[in-house]
Amino acid sequence: MFGSAGVHAAQTVFLLLLVMVAVFAIVARRLNVSYPIVLVVAGLLISFVPHVPRIPLNPDLVFLIFLPPLLYSSAWVTSWREFRENLVSITMLAVGLVAFTVWGVAEFADRFITLLDWKSGFVLGAVVATTDAIAATSIARSLGLPRRIVDILEGESLVNDATGLLALEFGLRMVVQGNTPTAGEALARLLYLIVAGIGIGLAIGVIMAWCERFIDDGPIEIVLSLIVPYLAYLAGEEAHASGVLAVVACGLYMSRKSVTIFSPTVRTQVYGVWGALTFILNGVVFVLIGLQLPYVLAGIRDLSRTTLLEYGAIFSIILIALRLLWIFPAAQIAYLIRTRILGKTEQRPGARSVFVVGWTGMRGVIALAAAISLPETLASGAPFAARNLIVFLTFSVILVTLVLQGLTLPPLIRALGLSGASGTNAEECDARRTMLEEALDYLDTERAMDGGNFAHVYDDLTHRYRHRLAAVGGTDGVNDEHEHSPATYNRLRAIAQGAVQAERRAMIRLRDEGHLSDEALRSMERELDLQEIRYESAALD
Repeated sequence: MFGSAGVHAAQTVFLLLLVMVAVFAIVARRLNVSYPIVLVVAGLLISFVPHVPRIPLNPDLVFLIFLPPLLYSSAWVTSWREFRENLVSITMLAVGLVAFTVWGVAEFADRFITLLDWKSGFVLGAVVATTDAIAATSIARSLGLPRRIVDILEGESLVNDATGLLALEFGLRMVVQGNTPTAGEALARLLYLIVAGIGIGLAIGVIMAWCERFIDDGPIEIVLSLIVPYLAYLAGEEAHASGVLAVVACGLYMSRKSVTIFSPTVRTQVYGVWGALTFILNGVVFVLIGLQLPYVLAGIRDLSRTTLLEYGAIFSIILIALRLLWIFPAAQIAYLIRTRILGKTEQRPGARSVFVVGWTGMRGVIALAAAISLPETLASGAPFAARNLIVFLTFSVILVTLVLQGLTLPPLIRALGLSGASGTNAEECDARRTMLEEALDYLDTERAMDGGNFAHVYDDLTHRYRHRLAAVGGTDGVNDEHEHSPATYNRLRAIAQGAVQAERRAMIRLRDEGHLSDEALRSMERELDLQEIRYESAALD
């Protein structure tokens, strides 16, 4: 139990974090800089201010409190179609690049960092091998990158946590217990992590989607949506599988099903709560990263500040170079697999796009939490001497990749001519045209069934839809306004709702057939939800 003083201190710290998030997010918007970068730098600068409360980063807090909802939110906004189409490229990064990074860091540490040997270098490589889903999503989406680059980066950051944590598990076995796993053990463990993690996540998703069909209450749905990611993560961890993949699989599944299991009103409420929640959690996480500098430096007494800066800078350059070395041949291998083995027809990836994917390898709170969670002693009782240096190097990599690479991305993208590209506009326009045409077909069918009754109602709605159709490639119409009795107005409302539902059915069908991305669907779904909510709230007795 917390005493009153402890509760008061916790409230003060939490309030301070929220104020920092709000203030520096406004600063980031004014500076037109991605807010994770500003929040990390702000936390770093504030850590030097005397008498500011010291807020240590608890790894359990990150893995058990922050990670599940943030992963779930990222998976929810990930398009399954794009994830599936880019699965080869994502696998080359989430599995191949993680393994290459772990090996490369272990070799570099063994040869050039005197305080680390190959095994402790392997642990360091496992800690820093994974990119950050939060940073990748928030930065890449705001820069106008081509859609495919964003999809690959998001997919990589969602999946590579599982492979990175597996590598960390093996590294700790080698360092702490002196037990080196065989290749067969590693492969079997990886397959179990993937299969069991995805299976558990999908099973929970199926159960929750079935339960959601019997509930249409906003507050209850919000509570359930908050429970789901924690349930998936804890179930995956309890089964010694990948809790990360369980959350990702559950989030992808629930996102696909949300178009049919949520009512428009509930969906609007849930999205509003989750939008605020993810922003708060993201902001707190990045501020906490910057505030950790005093704790990182406090554990290192054997090296001078100059030596530490040299180590941090050189190691960050090596890590960036390893990613760039891997990304170019990996992109060509992925292209050959898709075209020669899977039989797909596509253009060979351009060097500019591949370079941007290689440059966008930000690390974040998962890496720092993994480093801090390392044991302080070995199984023999001897101290884990390399631990503090691993924590420092991890912190250095986060600062360099997040701040330096994050700040250089906008001018780099503009210089390469990749800014403002998007592949969803034409697709979305075609989908809107199909939806409106099917809504007009629905109105024609209903008009025939009603005969001459409510003719002006049908004229009114038809004119409205034809105006909307003209905006996406149809012909102009004339919109007449009519005075209606309550009965006539309610009939208009019912017919209008039916037309909106016809649009929704067409939209879902296009998504299921692979002609519409989940991102475009969510944009149009928002419009339909607002229309349907307006009709529901405008009912006349």
